[in-house]
Amino acid sequence: MKTTTPWAMAAGCVRYLTLAALFAGVAACGAAPTQPPHNAGRADVVTIARTMVGVPYRYGGASPSGFDCSGLVHYAYSHAGHAVPRTTELQYARAKAVHGERLAAGDLLFFVIRNKPSHVGIYVGDGRFVHAPSSGKAVSYGSLADPYWQARLVKIGRF
Repeated sequence: MKTTTPWAMAAGCVRYLTLAALFAGVAACGAAPTQPPHNAGRADVVTIARTMVGVPYRYGGASPSGFDCSGLVHYAYSHAGHAVPRTTELQYARAKAVHGERLAAGDLLFFVIRNKPSHVGIYVGDGRFVHAPSSGKAVSYGSLADPYWQARLVKIGRF
């Protein structure tokens, strides 16, 4: 049984109305999205992630001298006072799944690369996320409006 993808739910709720129209079944997001109560820790995660934009990608990196994707998540969350696993695999397994209409800043976005969930970013609002993309690049913003990321989003998670 096929279910609505996380992207389909998130697209309508972050107001990408043109894109959302492409997906059937997004009507479930017709009501205004409900936001979780303000959580200073989640705001801190976003602030920390944003300050790391421009830091070089480094495989296995988890510090401002260089990050891989899960290292960036681990760093931002731990410096905001939240314990999260270090690897994408464990972050994916342990993050509580969130429906797209509840997508909020600080949530994790998991993407399938090479046929498995192997990339993660931190949602910062307005359809954007911060991530450490790949070798030779730096921590940067990505967009849920980008078809590349749309096609690969498999889970929205929360700690």
